[in-house]
Amino acid sequence: MTEGNEGSMLESAHSCPVCGTPLRYEGLCWRCRAEREREDARRWSPETVAEKQRSVTENIEAVGDFRDPVFSDFWKLLGYHDAIAPDMQRAALDRGVFYPSEIYYRAPDDVRDGLISALMGTEDPQEANQLMMCLAMQGDDRALEVLLELENNPRPWMSSLFVGPSVYAQCGGWTFDEDGRRLELNYARCHPMVDGDDPDASPVRIGLLRDDVCPHCGGRMVDILRMDCDDGRLGFLGIDGILTATCCPSCVGLLKGAAFSRYTTDGGSEPLPSELFDGSDSIDCYLRPEDYERLSGNRLTLSEEDVPLFYGRVSDDVDTVGGFANWVQDWEYTECPDCGRPMRYLEQIQWCTLIDGMEGTLYIEVCPDCRMVSMQHQQT
Repeated sequence: MTEGNEGSMLESAHSCPVCGTPLRYEGLCWRCRAEREREDARRWSPETVAEKQRSVTENIEAVGDFRDPVFSDFWKLLGYHDAIAPDMQRAALDRGVFYPSEIYYRAPDDVRDGLISALMGTEDPQEANQLMMCLAMQGDDRALEVLLELENNPRPWMSSLFVGPSVYAQCGGWTFDEDGRRLELNYARCHPMVDGDDPDASPVRIGLLRDDVCPHCGGRMVDILRMDCDDGRLGFLGIDGILTATCCPSCVGLLKGAAFSRYTTDGGSEPLPSELFDGSDSIDCYLRPEDYERLSGNRLTLSEEDVPLFYGRVSDDVDTVGGFANWVQDWEYTECPDCGRPMRYLEQIQWCTLIDGMEGTLYIEVCPDCRMVSMQHQQT
């Protein structure tokens, strides 16, 4: 979970002109570059958005190539402007472009029907894999009916895939049970966490130190998230009271499965027993006192305004509540240990926003009925 700090191996001759981070080169640090690029894209005029849409539509075959400007423009249109137009989706379908699946988010009926026709006609497991993700992103009731039919009556190519259609549906932020009832796994609004002057006044706090210690490494346990869900900005969650998620920041990425904690609406939180991935009982804590100080001293606050649902999907340096996650690997909705249902994605926390040199992402999910929270780490 750690990487070398910029300038840690050699004496830093420069510093970032915006934030002052020591650097071995002249110019902006990577975080400030990312922030500047993000803000420049968010300021695109309506005319610029329309031009980017035309360019992506005309060059849709390049949308999956991260080296091509079309790739960057597509994700900026989606994440910062919610501006993936039906013409773009029709062009992708006509040219057999099925990656990334987000192209087809909430696509119109004619595009959906084209995806269904392609899915039902293919005999190629890899193409079926891509088409099921695209159909999940389209996500309407007809898409559910088709994936449910495939779940109950698998095609021959299903034997070459590792999971069933109900798991593919999760790609689009939803799934279904054995009776075909839709289960929403994502929330329909998104708020970013931003640097603020008074983090104590924010209804969402990250990285609050506790007095108890981790049974595996002896490091301090942390309320990695405390959320006052009665704040008006968080009403879309439909959760009462205060939600608190507790974990060991040193061990959470080394556990066999997710870390779990049970919350009470008055702010209490009880971490559940966990097992290390390698089966050992203990491990050294790699966080230093100064790391805990940086973690607990962050100034992240909940933004006043919401953003497009894929805002957190585009960048790997922003923390978001709701919307879609930027999964480092594949999407992973944990099962609630109490009721067995898939939990809902609540928040992503980029470790680099809390501690210099840490990498990876913590994904927090919730089962409001059981008042259970899961925390799982992914990194490259």
